[in-house]
Amino acid sequence: MKKLVLIPIFLLLVQLTVSAQPGYTPSGENLQNREWFQEAKFGMFIHWGIYSVMAGGGDFGIAEWIMNQKEIPIDAYENLSNLFNPVEFDAAEWVKVARDAGMNYITITSKHHDGFAMYDSKVSDWDIAERTPYGRDVLKLLKEECDKQGIKLFFYYSQLDWHHPDYYPRGRTGQGYTGRPESGNWDAYIDYMNAQLTELLTNYGEIGGIWFDGMWDQWEADWQLDETYALIHRLQPGALIGSNHHRMPFPGEDFQMFERDLPGENSMGFNQGGISDLPLEMCETMNGSWGYNIKDRRFKSTTQLIQTMVKAAGYGANFLLNNGPMPNGNLQPENIDTLKVIGKWLDKYGETYYGTTRGPVPPRDWGATTRKGKTVYVHIMDYGDESLFLPGLTDKIASATLFDDQSKIKYTQNEMGTIITVPFDRRNDIDTIVVIALK
Repeated sequence: MKKLVLIPIFLLLVQLTVSAQPGYTPSGENLQNREWFQEAKFGMFIHWGIYSVMAGGGDFGIAEWIMNQKEIPIDAYENLSNLFNPVEFDAAEWVKVARDAGMNYITITSKHHDGFAMYDSKVSDWDIAERTPYGRDVLKLLKEECDKQGIKLFFYYSQLDWHHPDYYPRGRTGQGYTGRPESGNWDAYIDYMNAQLTELLTNYGEIGGIWFDGMWDQWEADWQLDETYALIHRLQPGALIGSNHHRMPFPGEDFQMFERDLPGENSMGFNQGGISDLPLEMCETMNGSWGYNIKDRRFKSTTQLIQTMVKAAGYGANFLLNNGPMPNGNLQPENIDTLKVIGKWLDKYGETYYGTTRGPVPPRDWGATTRKGKTVYVHIMDYGDESLFLPGLTDKIASATLFDDQSKIKYTQNEMGTIITVPFDRRNDIDTIVVIALK
């Protein structure tokens, strides 16, 4: 993922020169998968790589960006692979944790910005199978378990690469400290990237899609997206393509993502785009880091995460919640505990979340609304009055009840909208849900 950095204003004004897949028409299978994706709502993000060794055992605590932030040369960084031996990795346990949390898909880093492949790549030996004592393809093990337990698997892939010599000219990151020659063949790098994507799309059966990251490193580069996107859609017509470029989607992309911001918001400073008509997804961390970071104890509360998840649904967006596994292969205990709480909440309130679309009232500070057919769910999270005005909700109401006990609540309507009244003594701490049945 992209670490928050200060971006010079002139870079924000650069006009995009990238191309995309012209004349793209999604296949029927792709459209079905988009519909599944929107209904699935909740997924697990996994940032895992050899960087976890240093972030977990040293005093740097910068996780997956440590190579760049500490300016570690390639010849030194490569030694981390000799220390990466995740003998505690249990794919079945990982998938079970996701399932028990109510997650329907997993997105895992197949290659992050350090260029290290977490699978058995045949176009490079810079991978887990050939460079680590562990020597096994974790993506293969995880895919087999996902298939067994009914979870879809997506592959994150970084277009940015601090390790490959042909990633040249350099972008805003991975500059001279790496020890790479100040030369390279950009077209050869694109060929390399497409060759690895071909491996991911042909060696692991049907996957959910490809989650790209890293174009923001150099907008002026010829990313040749038309070729890459056409390749993906040719090899797996049903696979969904998304890119974390923080702009409006380009032709050929099948969903739009938002990094650590709700759709349309920009608290992070780099979510520059609007909101498209494609399926949406918001990704978020459990603490402040994507990869494992032993020093990062800024864990978000379960209340905060559930409320963010529901607000994302209020925009019609999925919630992709991150795990940064430890170098031994275990998930962080704090994260497992958090996911158990979220799973229990979804066991009770899932019908107000899964399969819903954005509600008639966009998310507000007080909460959000979701909708399923003629049912509107009003999620009241933080509101200091007993009466709440829902502007624009003018459809005739058949009934209004509290989800928790099905008791009726008072409401009035006029040409401006609907006012519902929920006494304080009938609220709960996380999300008081009012079920409005429309006539």
